[in-house]
Amino acid sequence: MDNLMQKLTQIWRTKDLRNKIAFTLAMLAVFRLAAHVTIPGIDIEQIRILMEQQQNQGGSGLMSIFALLTGGAMENFSIILMGLTPYINASIVMQLLGVIVPGIEELKKEGEAGQKKISQYTRLLTIPLAFVQSYGMIAFLNNFGFGGQIVDTSSLEVMLPIMLTVTAGTVFLMWIGELISEKGVGNGVSLLILAGILATVPTQIISAMQAASPMVVVAIILVVLAMALFVVYVSEADRRIPVVYASRKGGVGQQTFLPMKINQAGMIPIIFAVSLVSMPSILAQFGAESANAFISSAAEWVTINLNPSSPTMWYNLVYAGLIFGFTFFYVSITFEPKKVAENVQKRGGYVPGYRPGNETETLFENVSSRLCFWGALFLTFVSIAPMFFESWISAGGTISLFISGASMIIIVSVILDIVRRINAQMVMHDYDKL
Repeated sequence: MDNLMQKLTQIWRTKDLRNKIAFTLAMLAVFRLAAHVTIPGIDIEQIRILMEQQQNQGGSGLMSIFALLTGGAMENFSIILMGLTPYINASIVMQLLGVIVPGIEELKKEGEAGQKKISQYTRLLTIPLAFVQSYGMIAFLNNFGFGGQIVDTSSLEVMLPIMLTVTAGTVFLMWIGELISEKGVGNGVSLLILAGILATVPTQIISAMQAASPMVVVAIILVVLAMALFVVYVSEADRRIPVVYASRKGGVGQQTFLPMKINQAGMIPIIFAVSLVSMPSILAQFGAESANAFISSAAEWVTINLNPSSPTMWYNLVYAGLIFGFTFFYVSITFEPKKVAENVQKRGGYVPGYRPGNETETLFENVSSRLCFWGALFLTFVSIAPMFFESWISAGGTISLFISGASMIIIVSVILDIVRRINAQMVMHDYDKL
């Protein structure tokens, strides 16, 4: 406790850091204010009934994940309805294009200048993605387990202004995120998502206390704490590969370590899986009224077995399989063993017991594959296990955890990143005083 107070006192006395934290908090306040600005002409009661239905069916389903990615703005049908989801998708697309398109791959090699160009392309790609996805989100909410219609999607006069407003809201959030990254503590996009998640926690706690006994609430708290410790442990765990760098004076080389994280993919596979697992139920809504008997029966089966509002065994299997598969896919395109081996060799380093070149590359590839398996298992378990716990503890899935597994991964990763950034800035401040 004394160490914490000393740390807070030191942060307060560091003027630059204090100003950055104050600016970040001000921007987060603007974000939370925007989340309560409703788009004109929307029936809020219907969207609130929809969210209550989802909460009554458990808080780890697809709707809750969309809610956390949109920063909690879904409940109010806010001007920032889409949150930063289009920007996240644009970033993923640019990463994939970096493997396919040689020009983007060359930009990655140009260092900071190339990264600025890629960031600019990502921002430009976000705008059309936000416009298209705004229609999909509105249509999704219109048909997600609710008979009423929130917005008349057949009317262009109604839809076009809403889609433009939602697109502008996403650009506004993207701008706030960049301001936090430049003038605040950094990592603005992740901080906005974190703020949206934490804003829903008090409501979740109140709902659980009203619907469950004190013993159940205590059990939920213990599970959330255990899940937090587990996520922190795995997120910080890594495999340290020893690397020796030759001394310039010809003496004994300097030994260091190359850390490789267990969870190399972060939240990206879950976002991929959520996007794909929602598609069958959305498409099934269009095929349910088909005159073709096969199409209508297939649509009915998909609606019953792959409906995110009421996850079944088939839904959980498909969801888990997508997370597991996308983890391997994402790591395979972001981690390049050959490039890592070349960088180690260029700096005059080598792994003891392995020759520079192909042997070192094979070592990195094998270690990455093994870690990727455990990382995929970790992401799958954290995403799926809370659903079974909620169903068991409430005998039907009417009580949800305060924080879902996917939310916990975001919270832990962002908080750890903020702590590292603050510590680094405090160290820099101490150096400046010397």
